[in-house]
Amino acid sequence: MEKKISRIDINSSKLLIFGGVYSNLQALEAVQEFARTNHFSKEEIICTGDIVAYCAQPEECVKSIVDWGIHSISGNVEIQLCTGSDDCGCNFNDGSRCDLFSRQWFPFAKENLSEQSIQWMSQLPEFLSFDFSGKRFAVIHGTVNETAGYIFESTPWKEKQAILDQLNAEVVLAGHCGLPFVSQNEGLAWLNAGVIGMPANDGTDRVWCMTLEESLESIKVQFHTLEYDTHEASARMRENKLPAEYAKTLLTGTWDSNEILPKQEAEAQGKRIDLEKTAFTIPKTFKEAAAN
Repeated sequence: MEKKISRIDINSSKLLIFGGVYSNLQALEAVQEFARTNHFSKEEIICTGDIVAYCAQPEECVKSIVDWGIHSISGNVEIQLCTGSDDCGCNFNDGSRCDLFSRQWFPFAKENLSEQSIQWMSQLPEFLSFDFSGKRFAVIHGTVNETAGYIFESTPWKEKQAILDQLNAEVVLAGHCGLPFVSQNEGLAWLNAGVIGMPANDGTDRVWCMTLEESLESIKVQFHTLEYDTHEASARMRENKLPAEYAKTLLTGTWDSNEILPKQEAEAQGKRIDLEKTAFTIPKTFKEAAAN
């Protein structure tokens, strides 16, 4: 499939970034409330894909995003659904627990999405590009060559640099891996807001989003945690006979399997993430990257 790239205009000094809704309507409603409370307009909000996945309300989530009117790219799940595939394209190992569980939730998602929702998803770009605070930004789901490619904090910088070069970008906003992080090197930045549909494997049921705010000399990057009715979301999964292990994860905050994770991220399972306590900055001059 030819890559679809959309150039958008951002005429604002702030942005809200989130991704990985994963058919979790209760979590989506929490990020929508965050947007309302903090006065983000639809033009100031970007989703990094995978609106549909593990949880129980795919159609409701797609309709809610459509009605909201925000910017979004397609994740690998959207692409697979729109091409009529029989699997999620998540890049799981064949026969692994995640692969076996996907054989439950992916057919459920297909059966519970309307033709209108599939049509809307088919129009989503795979990449966004825009200028913000004088810097070149790109939004991707996984990697340029592989929508379901995994990039983590521990991924060597040279791999991130290669993608930045491909995109002619100074800052990448990415998704897919499920964990929030910031990587910076020589003034360039790779930012992942984490996801809202599942917890970040840190032993808490919180989910994550990220805001960017322009200041006089830098771009402030701030992570935020969201709380929502995890019991409702988990119960809906169980009622629809979706993987009980994922329904449990919504409550415990730890993943059933770490198979996709590199050693550094796997060893961090159950350790509370406190990124929301740090204000990261991307200097406009790009002479030095910092975390305050």
